[in-house]
Amino acid sequence: MPREITVSDCERAQTSWYVTIARVLGGEVWSEGGLTWAHGVGHADLLFPTEIEPAALERGLAHVRRPGEIVGAWLSLDVDPGPLAAVGFKRGWSPWWMTAAIADVGATHDPRVELREATSDYTGEHSDYARTLALTRERPRHTWYAAAYAGRRRRLAGHAWSHLAEAGIAGIFDMAVWPPFRRQGLGTALLQAVCAAAGAAGAEHAVLNATPEGQQLYETCGFHQIGEGITWWLHPEMPAR
Repeated sequence: MPREITVSDCERAQTSWYVTIARVLGGEVWSEGGLTWAHGVGHADLLFPTEIEPAALERGLAHVRRPGEIVGAWLSLDVDPGPLAAVGFKRGWSPWWMTAAIADVGATHDPRVELREATSDYTGEHSDYARTLALTRERPRHTWYAAAYAGRRRRLAGHAWSHLAEAGIAGIFDMAVWPPFRRQGLGTALLQAVCAAAGAAGAEHAVLNATPEGQQLYETCGFHQIGEGITWWLHPEMPAR
């Protein structure tokens, strides 16, 4: 009987992604008072608490917050966000949790899309992003990165990631096609490339969080929505004038 994928599976995949980024890239994963935090590259995230005790939240923020960095909180809809609002978090966007059988997503042979383990595509203020490709070089493999290129000059046009979060389930993350290159099939090819890579490593299902902008693409590739969550964000404090 096929496994039924739940919102809890999606939340665990998201947690595994942030925890892996922190572990591989020299960040920190910290748990205390029923709260789990992952501090990755340039930001920290509170990951799916079942309840938020105000004192534990304040201790966690004191531990993970850095000057100039944003802090995110990912919640199920049944968790009281009051303690977050009380310390300055603002309600953000709602992840639309979606899933598909990897076999239904299909494969791509689009030459504009490549799986890569290193890149020189990100420089200057974006150079930190290139560091994240260290995830793809770990063995046994658990994470894959695909880049899309457009035109004769092979300009970077978008990227996507897949991450084998647990047995049989891969999360799809940070999938984007830059505006000038949209509606050219690159989004579909990127999604198919990273799903196929995870599928070859044993994943049977893919999960992701979508926004309204991407929902149509995902549905075209076989995904369907199974639930919704909510994010909250604590922005950096502005310096006094």
